[in-house]
Amino acid sequence: MQNSSNSANKTTSIRQRSFTAASIFLCLAALTPSLLGQVSSYGEKETGPDNGKPPAILNGVGVTQRLNEQLPLDLTFTDDMGKTVQLASYFGKRPAILALVYYQCPMLCSEELNGLTGALQMVDEVPGRDFNVIVVSIDPSEGTNLAADKKRNYLRRYGHPETADGWHFMTGTQANIDALTKAVGFGYVKIPGPDGKLTQFAHASSIQLVTPQGKLAQYYMGVEYSPKDIRLGLVEASNNHIGSPVDNILTYCYHYDPATNKHSLIIARVVQMGGAMTVILLGGFMWIMFRRDYRKAHDQLVSGTKVNG
Repeated sequence: MQNSSNSANKTTSIRQRSFTAASIFLCLAALTPSLLGQVSSYGEKETGPDNGKPPAILNGVGVTQRLNEQLPLDLTFTDDMGKTVQLASYFGKRPAILALVYYQCPMLCSEELNGLTGALQMVDEVPGRDFNVIVVSIDPSEGTNLAADKKRNYLRRYGHPETADGWHFMTGTQANIDALTKAVGFGYVKIPGPDGKLTQFAHASSIQLVTPQGKLAQYYMGVEYSPKDIRLGLVEASNNHIGSPVDNILTYCYHYDPATNKHSLIIARVVQMGGAMTVILLGGFMWIMFRRDYRKAHDQLVSGTKVNG
């Protein structure tokens, strides 16, 4: 009788834990649509009557993948040391990773560079030896001090100061910025900041792999990049292999004035996908745990019945 009682208690305890865990999951599942609905409604504030479409301010913003396009290597920019350099000086021997951002971007640009730096920490190729990292500001008002500061920050984040010669943070004139962004297919829109005091930009997020001859070999969209893809992409680009177009799933960015709510950040899709994945993962985990507990309870019950018998 004692064994039967212990077995029953264990079974009850396991069922209680499973029920509690399942209840927690159901609560999260119930809350997630509500939270996503809030994000969706926030993203729709700027969309107007065309529900589901990007706000009108994003017209002209995007990335057109111009694979095998030759970059205008005769363009000149100012590097993070204040020197005027020709884009061609970074090509000829090794491939490059090109990122078009602006240094005072309050949101997406930092995430893009964080994602790139994090991915590069997990590849064997070394900046300056195997490839170059070229970051160009799309804001002509930004100067050398900002570029140098960004380089210090990301070099520190990367953790290998000896690779400094492989990281290049550039600024330039509007004409040269326009020529480069046109060649890359990087569409962006200048928008007024709060009270018109700070220039801001609506833009999408992507990095480009470029061959040693300066031809666009691969585009990677978003703000998180696979180290494996980057490593293989660099190897292929170094051999002048041009990749295939990737799914053009864009992450948009534009700043907003919290006081007037004139602009907003279009990341609702990213948050929705993240929330949905969370529910799916939690559901799968709870299903596995529930089955395991059920089997364990069943085995204990059968074992206890045999002992008593």
